[in-house]
Amino acid sequence: MKININNQNFVLHQSGAAFWEEEKILFISDLHLGKIGHFRKHGMAIPEKAILENFARLNVVLECFDSETIIFLGDLFHSKINNEWNFFSEWTKTHSQKIILIEGNHDIISKQYYLDLNIEVHQELIIHDFLLTHHPSEREQLFNFCGHIHPGIKLKGMGRQFLSLSCFFRKPNQMIFPSFGEFTGNFYLIPKENDQIYAITKEEVIEIKR
Repeated sequence: MKININNQNFVLHQSGAAFWEEEKILFISDLHLGKIGHFRKHGMAIPEKAILENFARLNVVLECFDSETIIFLGDLFHSKINNEWNFFSEWTKTHSQKIILIEGNHDIISKQYYLDLNIEVHQELIIHDFLLTHHPSEREQLFNFCGHIHPGIKLKGMGRQFLSLSCFFRKPNQMIFPSFGEFTGNFYLIPKENDQIYAITKEEVIEIKR
């Protein structure tokens, strides 16, 4: 789905990523690499091949867009370093895009690891009139792109059936990105009058009308 914010064009992808056409920037939030390895270490029966799913999804998105920069909106790595870092390190070597990380609350790994991979690390970043953060923030005259919350929406059908979907949650001056990573869960939000919901299905992004 293509949307316009502040006279700029963005394509929302069903993976949870978004592409800024004019700047050729791909935004991804809350990947939480290392979380599957963390679960496996603590005895959860998650197959090791699940670790590769995040990287497969990343590659699919990169093939869809002619991006020059990838900006991760925080929580790129879930916690302490584990063997998934090696997969990520090798993945970065196979792509030419500039990579930027906006630090999230889970990003506790030493910055030097990122710097060694030529990844820029910022607490926040302003590009034109867009404020890029991990936690939702408000700044006068700036539109905020952020993550952290893992937004979702619950839809109720006529037959009392329910459907739960991840979503891009857009407020008048802010858009909260869905979690890109596997096994991250959602926090279900209730939209207000001026909010816009772009729900994610397996095939497409659809706007949910109130």
